[in-house]
Amino acid sequence: LGTAPGMAVSRLCHFLDLTGPALSVDTTCSSSLVALHYAAESLHNGECGVAIAGGVNLLASAPEALALDVVSKSGVSKAFDAAADGFGQGEGCVLVVLKRVDDAVRDGDRIYATVLGTAINHDGRSSSLTAPNPLAQETVIRAALSKACLVPDAVQYVEAHGTGTVLGDPIEVEGLARVFTGRHAPPLAIGTVKTNIGHLEAAAGIAGIAKTALAI
Repeated sequence: LGTAPGMAVSRLCHFLDLTGPALSVDTTCSSSLVALHYAAESLHNGECGVAIAGGVNLLASAPEALALDVVSKSGVSKAFDAAADGFGQGEGCVLVVLKRVDDAVRDGDRIYATVLGTAINHDGRSSSLTAPNPLAQETVIRAALSKACLVPDAVQYVEAHGTGTVLGDPIEVEGLARVFTGRHAPPLAIGTVKTNIGHLEAAAGIAGIAKTALAI
């Protein structure tokens, strides 16, 4: 049936006999996080009782990212480091199972973390197609906090995108600073799983979710 992304989702539904909404999301590096957002919305809207969200990245051929000149020559992600020179590529698959909290408690499931609120947007016009926009990032963070009924002081840790690029990392930190500067809580800790396993591209976000949930 070819390599169409939609077929990967369909194969899982066919194999596991899943009959709810089935979406293949392509928003490049944020794909798995957008999938998580839509899964949470689907649960909230009562479209399903259990949702599986995640992503996979397999380096089966010459990586396209090399053409963007953002891959570290050392092959290692050095996020938020003065020596950062691009990201190290990684591959893997991460899936999370989501339920409404009451249902998970009722069923005796092991709960690793609770998704209180999600939000998505786009950077719009920035210095380049792949460069982040601190104003847009501030907006989406504040939207997620609002949906979660949280104030910035309630946040202790941020799992960042943190690609390890000279351009991207400082802009991402600027976006976080716009939201969290002036907080009265302890200093905000920032990290990224890319320094451990590399950049999983479409699966990068959900890998960060898994790491943070396990840390909690």
